[in-house]
Amino acid sequence: MDPGQMLTVEQVARRLATTEETIRRWLRSGRLRGVRLGATRAGWRVSEVDLAAFLHERANMPAEGKAAA
Repeated sequence: MDPGQMLTVEQVARRLATTEETIRRWLRSGRLRGVRLGATRAGWRVSEVDLAAFLHERANMPAEGKAAA
């Protein structure tokens, strides 16, 4: 894992076995940190570091919090 690497929404969705729309929703809400590139068509990028922090936070979340997340 290259901490400086930036992942596309598609790559993040594949890694987390979820849909691209779910990843975009998390990005828009601020739940997952990412960078919005200029135009809408350019989309979002998520750093490896931010993805790792998101996963770490979810892994340490109490069981009742995971259901709501």
